[in-house]
Amino acid sequence: MDFGLSDKKALVLASSRGLGLGIAEALAAEGCTVMLVGRTADRIKANAEAITARGKGKAYGVAADLGAEGAVEEIVALAEKTLGQIDILVNNTGGPPAKPATEVAPDEWAKLFKVMVEPVFQITAKVLPGMRARKWGRILTVASSGVENPIPNLALSNALRSTIVGWSKTLSTEVAKDNVTVNMILPGRIATDRIKELDEANSKRSGKSMDEIQAASIATIPAGRLGTAAEFGATAAFLCSEQAAYITGSKIRVDGGATKNV
Repeated sequence: MDFGLSDKKALVLASSRGLGLGIAEALAAEGCTVMLVGRTADRIKANAEAITARGKGKAYGVAADLGAEGAVEEIVALAEKTLGQIDILVNNTGGPPAKPATEVAPDEWAKLFKVMVEPVFQITAKVLPGMRARKWGRILTVASSGVENPIPNLALSNALRSTIVGWSKTLSTEVAKDNVTVNMILPGRIATDRIKELDEANSKRSGKSMDEIQAASIATIPAGRLGTAAEFGATAAFLCSEQAAYITGSKIRVDGGATKNV
């Protein structure tokens, strides 16, 4: 199936590794020109070069901390200068520390909202006018299965990412007539460094070994395994495709069936 993305330009946030990189690779495999964004310059450069070397879509990179002052303006300006325009925006932010709600300090909420949520709203507001004017656009936000089924010990992620759900759904209704779709993609347990970090935190908190933690986690997944970044990226690429033009305002799970609610 040709996704119709060969002439599209994509900006993928937090794409130096893990889920963001998986999405960037999948979009480039469909012929997209992508710009990777991350805090580690060497990693971003290497990944962009590797994607371009595969011979499908081209990739560029910019090292930036999305939560830093002026970063949103800098990223959008550079992306538009390099790509010409932004047809696809993949919102993705790093995960907050693992901790229960009772251990979250009062000042952490505002601090992490500014890093995890505000940049998503701001960068989307900057690229939307161009999409609406061209009558084509895709806004895809990576969240977590915790927005549907809160994950123990991840109070910050569960709460802050959930604020994006209402925004995304509301925005989708406002721009659908302009052929701009707005969706969320919810990862379950995908084999990334972030999952390893969470397992290490759970191991330290519980006193159980990493093998025990991982085995117990996999036992809750009907598919019987962790997902891969490539599988996650493929789903994201489809949601950005021409064929997915009638999917908007949705939350799509990629979790191996782990989420219990309907």
